[in-house]
Amino acid sequence: MAQLQQVIWQQLTADQQRQLLARPAQAQSAELLSQVQAIIDAVANDGDAAVLKYTQQFDCPSLTELRYDEAAIAAQAALVEPQVKAAIDTAYQTIYAFHQAQQPQAVTVTTAPGVSCTQQYHALEAVGLYIPGGTAVLPSTALMLGVPAQLANNPRRVLVSPPDRNGQLSPALMYVAQKCGITEVYRCGGAQAIAALALGTESMAPVAKIFGPGNSYVTAAKQLVAQIPGGPAIDMPAGPSELLVIADDSANSAFVAADLLSQAEHGADSQVILLTPSAQLLEQVTLALSEQLEQLPRADIARRALAGSALIQVSDLAEAIAISQQYAPEHLSVQLDSAEDYLAQLTHAGSIFVGHYTPESGGDYATGTNHVLPTYGFARNYSSLGLLDFYRRYTIQRVSQAGLAGLANAIIDLAETEGLSAHARAVSIRLEQSV
Repeated sequence: MAQLQQVIWQQLTADQQRQLLARPAQAQSAELLSQVQAIIDAVANDGDAAVLKYTQQFDCPSLTELRYDEAAIAAQAALVEPQVKAAIDTAYQTIYAFHQAQQPQAVTVTTAPGVSCTQQYHALEAVGLYIPGGTAVLPSTALMLGVPAQLANNPRRVLVSPPDRNGQLSPALMYVAQKCGITEVYRCGGAQAIAALALGTESMAPVAKIFGPGNSYVTAAKQLVAQIPGGPAIDMPAGPSELLVIADDSANSAFVAADLLSQAEHGADSQVILLTPSAQLLEQVTLALSEQLEQLPRADIARRALAGSALIQVSDLAEAIAISQQYAPEHLSVQLDSAEDYLAQLTHAGSIFVGHYTPESGGDYATGTNHVLPTYGFARNYSSLGLLDFYRRYTIQRVSQAGLAGLANAIIDLAETEGLSAHARAVSIRLEQSV
């Protein structure tokens, strides 16, 4: 097995503790950003030609057309095996149910006599849904993005995903696209797909907001295009997968190991961490990891991820909670008999999995919550994806003549305090002409 670090937290210096919790993918920042910016610039200058060039280079050398037409989508969707179709249908139902309950409602408040303020919601006109490809096909991510876009009824729902070596998108992915009412599908991935969604090309109009997780290149591209004046918003920095498990002697070591490996197999830049006060559990999990790793088709990927991960023995659960809050994991698994007692203290996580029979992979697929979550510690200040992310909210105010008279002194006095006399005059002129 890979040299998975086993450490005792209290024996580390403060600098060693920081290094242990550092995300592997963040080490390559300057060079990566330069590479991604060059791709964005190429798409800005050459449009479809640039996107095709990079797609041919990284995914399908023979690809000549980015757009996937309706006939191709239908042909691929028809190839879905019955059991896969049934699994997608089940996941669709749970995800739909959870997100439908999040439908926003307009709020109107009379804030003062004659003064009414409303908060209103409007679906974004065009959303870009990035579905990762590469080493794994992810129809589950298409569900996580497609279902809320369908519920919000965004007029344009643009799905992009890297094609296979034959230029095709997977049958399962296309079945989801049909089920969620995706309006446009394009065969491209990586930073070039993000740039196309943001800037537009000859075949793809730009979108208002880009959604979806990806590798460090995709994450960097999303952050860069979000800085373009007039460019798109993004959902969050959602990069390589990560899982932190808090467990004690009540945990099943095989369950813990299975959860750690379920995230490690996502990619070599994934990271998994176990925090436990139990030296015995730590050793049992180490053994279980070694045994289970041998059974995995993606064992090589998992081994590389484990090399950047750690099993950490802590003094007690209070210390585990403090470390988890500092790390702010994308996924947090709390495998304790008393898990419910600690939830109020565990607030920095994208999604929390409570108890011994709540596997993290349940949230990846079919419990109903969204698996698009903030990584890199952004769970301190970003939220898990939800239905409201597919809307924008705005406010409306209505003031009667009497209502303005009632607020006039407050508005005028505040405006004059700030030295903004035209603001004050916009109120006083109305009062003067209403006499």
